[in-house]
Amino acid sequence: MAICKPLHYATVMNRRACLLMAAAAWSAALLYSALHTGNTFRLPFCHSNIVNQFFCEVPQLLRISFSEVFTSEIQILIFTACLGLVCIAFIFVSYIQIFTTVLRVPSEQGRHKAVSTCLPHLIVVSLLGSTGMIAYMKPTSGSPSALDLMLSVLYSMIPP
Repeated sequence: MAICKPLHYATVMNRRACLLMAAAAWSAALLYSALHTGNTFRLPFCHSNIVNQFFCEVPQLLRISFSEVFTSEIQILIFTACLGLVCIAFIFVSYIQIFTTVLRVPSEQGRHKAVSTCLPHLIVVSLLGSTGMIAYMKPTSGSPSALDLMLSVLYSMIPP
């Protein structure tokens, strides 16, 4: 809104709109974490309880479970894909609107300012999405490699 319709920003981005966006983000995060927590608590663990990660990753917890985890993995994968696609769609549509607006800006300095404002966000979103997708979509191995540990640090520490 600040780039595409700067004069309408204060009207559109009012308190209600901000609360709705925050509520949607918190609700999605709560539902996502409840799915992971519910799946984790229903699994029996009777093997080693050592997780070779910096923190308890869901794929690592599924790996040390005693039961069949295929349905849990499918549920998590479907919900993550749906949530991820919705987020990516919003970001993609927003940036299409931003870049079409930026291309209509007459001054070179104005275009540079708008692009330099958006570029850090695009880098962070790309880093988070690509490393998270690689970490969760690649086949699991018996013991995590240095790449697994590096990816978990990249998507959990760098973007925040």
